[in-house]
Amino acid sequence: MSPRPAKRSCRREVRMTPIAPLIETFLRDTLARQRGASWHTSDSYASSFQLLFVFAADRLKVKPSALTLEQIDAGLVSAFLEHLEDERKNAAVTRNVRLAAIKSFFRFLEYRQPAALEQIRRLLAIPFKKTDTRLVPYLLREELQAVLDAPDPATRDGIRDRAMLHVAVCAGLRVSELTGLKVDDIDLPSMSILVLGKGRRERTLPLWKPAAAALRAWLAIRGQVTTPEVFVNARGEPLSRWGFAYLLRQHAATAARKQPGLAKKRVSPHVLRHTCAMVVLQATGDIRKVSLWLGHATLTTTEVYTRGDPTEKLDAMQAIVPPHLRRGVFQPTDKLIELLRRTS
Repeated sequence: MSPRPAKRSCRREVRMTPIAPLIETFLRDTLARQRGASWHTSDSYASSFQLLFVFAADRLKVKPSALTLEQIDAGLVSAFLEHLEDERKNAAVTRNVRLAAIKSFFRFLEYRQPAALEQIRRLLAIPFKKTDTRLVPYLLREELQAVLDAPDPATRDGIRDRAMLHVAVCAGLRVSELTGLKVDDIDLPSMSILVLGKGRRERTLPLWKPAAAALRAWLAIRGQVTTPEVFVNARGEPLSRWGFAYLLRQHAATAARKQPGLAKKRVSPHVLRHTCAMVVLQATGDIRKVSLWLGHATLTTTEVYTRGDPTEKLDAMQAIVPPHLRRGVFQPTDKLIELLRRTS
């Protein structure tokens, strides 16, 4: 008898799709070239994916470069969003920004990975979280001065950090605008800077005298480095957004020794931007100037600062003619009757 042919396995081999090439195509080709997204947008998206992949790699016990598309499902993304709020203490607004970047990437995959269509649709169904409209956090004048005075001007790093903080507050820069500021963007004679903000909107801002003096001091000792960015680390490389946030936390902790109120506040790069907005609003009383200074596309975005400025309310109160108060004289009740009412 002839031997029986070996049985073929009925189990289909599942082909896994590496996610690294897809992300690279999305960021470099689709996002930057086809959609024409700015460097700031690409950088923000890359930051979101970096956080997601580090979380996924730790959860799945693999290297980030070994992650596959099939592993980034709705369950994992939901867990990542909870991690942002619970572990990293991010606000719901930040959570929604990360989710928007992830959804944009998976919409890009809809017509390129038809086998993963059901997985993609489940992920796209993850809802954004409703957010509270809270007052913007900002520093009081004494707190701001303490933070600006925290860097040691007797050291190279201190001179750099002092210039960074002054420029960040003076110009109300986003952290990406600050770290992306180039030497060619500085006009030394007029001491103004050219800023490329969101939506590729350019704005030119003059610097206050203290900020201009701090920036001149840094440029004088910055040295000849190949990096075009103004603010560099000890290796001559551009300072990252995380590097600036770390330095800011260090200086805020130092400033809290003089201003204890800072210990209760979360001093982030965006808080410096909010502080600049409040300074400009209180100095000018014109919300349109605040909008131009910060590079907002519409006044609607800027109106949030009017809710946080108490001087705006005080001006409104002084301009209001309040209704008359009805006159009358209070007559206390008879002591005996009052005693009986209390005991009854």
